[in-house]
Amino acid sequence: MQFAFPKTVIAQHTIQQILSRIDIVEIVGSFVKLKKRGTNYLGLCPFHNEKSPSFTVSPSKEIYKCFGCGASGNTISFIMEHEKYSYVEALRWLAQKYNVEIEEKEVSAEVKQQQQLADSLFIINNFAREYFSHNLLESEEGQNVGLAYFEERGFTKETIQKFQLGYCSNERDTFARTALSKGYNLDYLQKTGLVAIRNEQPADNYRGRVIFPIHNQSGKVLGFGARILVKNDRAPKYINSPENEIYVKHKVLYGTYFARHSIDRLNECLLVEGYTDVISLHQAGIENVVASSGTSLTVDQLRLIKKYTNNLTILFDGDNAGVKAALRGLDMAVEEGLNVKLVLIPDKEDPDSYVQKIGAPAFRQFVADNKQDFVLFKLQTSMQEAGNDSTRKSQLVNEIAETISKIDKVEDFTRQQDYIRQCSQLLKIDEQGLIMLVNKFIRERLQKREQQLARNAPPDDDNALSDEAIAAMEAMETGVEVVFSTDEKQEKELVKILLRFGDMQFSEEDHNTVADYVFHLPYDFESLADSEIVKKILREYKSLYDGGNTPDRKWFLYHQDPDISKNTALILEDKEADLSVNWKERFEIDTVYGDNAYLKDTISTTNYLILRKIKKLILENQQEMEKADTFDVQMKCIEVHQHLKQLEMELTQGIGTVIFR
Repeated sequence: MQFAFPKTVIAQHTIQQILSRIDIVEIVGSFVKLKKRGTNYLGLCPFHNEKSPSFTVSPSKEIYKCFGCGASGNTISFIMEHEKYSYVEALRWLAQKYNVEIEEKEVSAEVKQQQQLADSLFIINNFAREYFSHNLLESEEGQNVGLAYFEERGFTKETIQKFQLGYCSNERDTFARTALSKGYNLDYLQKTGLVAIRNEQPADNYRGRVIFPIHNQSGKVLGFGARILVKNDRAPKYINSPENEIYVKHKVLYGTYFARHSIDRLNECLLVEGYTDVISLHQAGIENVVASSGTSLTVDQLRLIKKYTNNLTILFDGDNAGVKAALRGLDMAVEEGLNVKLVLIPDKEDPDSYVQKIGAPAFRQFVADNKQDFVLFKLQTSMQEAGNDSTRKSQLVNEIAETISKIDKVEDFTRQQDYIRQCSQLLKIDEQGLIMLVNKFIRERLQKREQQLARNAPPDDDNALSDEAIAAMEAMETGVEVVFSTDEKQEKELVKILLRFGDMQFSEEDHNTVADYVFHLPYDFESLADSEIVKKILREYKSLYDGGNTPDRKWFLYHQDPDISKNTALILEDKEADLSVNWKERFEIDTVYGDNAYLKDTISTTNYLILRKIKKLILENQQEMEKADTFDVQMKCIEVHQHLKQLEMELTQGIGTVIFR
């Protein structure tokens, strides 16, 4: 059946051709060595280190699942995760793999212009990268100046080629003249920062400098860093590309393209300051490293790291002033849910010089032995500075409480409590007092968010506070551990039924298909669901159904929204029918599961969700009855209670559909 795909630059029929040719075993097998085990395939997971294979690929379900680290998804999400591609980039990769000619959809003139500009900038950057690399390795000046510098830094030819390093000659406009002679647009050359206008003439912006190309996650060159080799008080040591349509500095970390697989595998990202630090560590075999290029970390950069790992280890030069400055900006790393560790490189050394001095094995051991927790390091450093100054100590207590307050995710509740315990001991203050102070900062953020909402303004990310965070805050004060229990499994069971059996015959009399049965019930199952992902899938399924289409599982399994795609894979691969256990224990109804029992599954699942709603209504009605202050209100509540209990009894006896009146 034909139906419209989400808006993308790739035409709908092209996407359908790609999806029809996908073979998950072939694609995953090109990256992972797979062995057939029964109907599935088994291999070592590419997303974490393991010695015994726990990575399973199911050709029948078109999904993969690692039972070690929990990674799961479909063919497209595998390419996206493994290569760190966008959805469209993954489709283009698959199209090339299967020789599918890509046809572009019509887009607005403005969008087309933006795409053409971005493509032009990438093309110019690629030309410049090749030019500078050739100049470094083949020209006499490049070899004598640029190559000599890199060799002096200890870089091998293989490393220089891997990072595509280059050199721009010291002549005024050699590159500019070459680029213009090949037809490259002068305005675009200026936009990339490669060419500047001086004395009304084009001139090379990076002349006399060695060149460090800056790549995006798929290996395209976004811009350049250029280092001067001759001391010049009037010129900056480094020049970076200006921000433009493809290069946004606060969203980029140098070396991500080369480090992404290693970060995934080792589940840790090492962060250094400069280009040469990254290159030296890579050359030494320590590849899970990226650089901030001398700038303060931004939220976007932290979120880029979090795509690969939650564990961030920052390597600092032995410069106290630099460390103190960096500490002030690391609260947001904690707020993003990253586990932040610090390692101080010995004085007068940096990661580049130190790894070359002691060698890779000793460097790895040094990092492992000298990791310090960010929060505790910040506290201990500040305590040394404060000394016996009571005012500074008071400020310090507030600062550390504010930092801890930003660890507000439920899964980090134990970590937050551990920080409170350790910090209160170090500060020699009452633990309960620190808890109250942490909660004070949480409440202030909550109040700020409420004030923003009252003004109809979207809350800042920094001030957003989830219901889970509020519950965790309350739990800290009561000493009760938070456990959130929902019926999400049962809600997902309905999604699974629709995806697997939605177009199968349900009844020859009243309803044609399973989807017809579900959506002709007088209930909005989207509103009955608590899970946001279930709501999202049901909303789109219902929208397509109302438009005359019954989407199959592939629609959602290869969805452009990675949240939908990933959760669809998780829902479909769930072999255990948790619903039957919960249903029997809670409501004394037996259910039958399996492909041949989808009719009973459909009825029992929809009845379960309806019954859950009835139980909520009964509870609400009981609360209303307790508040009733007149006889008439009490009688009305009693009537409602009797009606709800009757509906409950009918459902628990398996009598089928119930209609509220």
